[in-house]
Amino acid sequence: MEIVLWILVFIGTFLGMEGMAWFTHKYVMHGFLWKLHSDHHKKDHDSWWERNDLFFVFYAVISIIFFLLWQNEGIWYALPIGAGILAYGIAYFTVHDIFIHQRFKIFRNANNRYAKGVRRAHKMHHKHLGKEDGECFGMLWVPMKYFRK
Repeated sequence: MEIVLWILVFIGTFLGMEGMAWFTHKYVMHGFLWKLHSDHHKKDHDSWWERNDLFFVFYAVISIIFFLLWQNEGIWYALPIGAGILAYGIAYFTVHDIFIHQRFKIFRNANNRYAKGVRRAHKMHHKHLGKEDGECFGMLWVPMKYFRK
């Protein structure tokens, strides 16, 4: 029974991170921390590193805190929460930074309906260079209008 609870907490955390990513993107990145996110929409630097990457670091620290709570305090559910946050971070980095933005030149030939829809939706978001009017969505939740043939 314990493994079932662990799996449920892990899956719930992973899915919950999709909502958290949407909320953070819409209200924090395109809100009061636009200064950190703006270089993701308009490249004003020559570095591979973006100020926007600090959001990834923030969530990595949160995941590490949960791992430490599990290890040092024996809080059993802290492990699947930390692992769920980590797994979402890996998935998000793979889809957003590698697949969509090609920070590493792999997954270039993915041309299935899902891949095209995600790319199309993200392209529509990035056509807005300012902090207002950018449609926000998650990695797993993308409006169906972007999946046309």
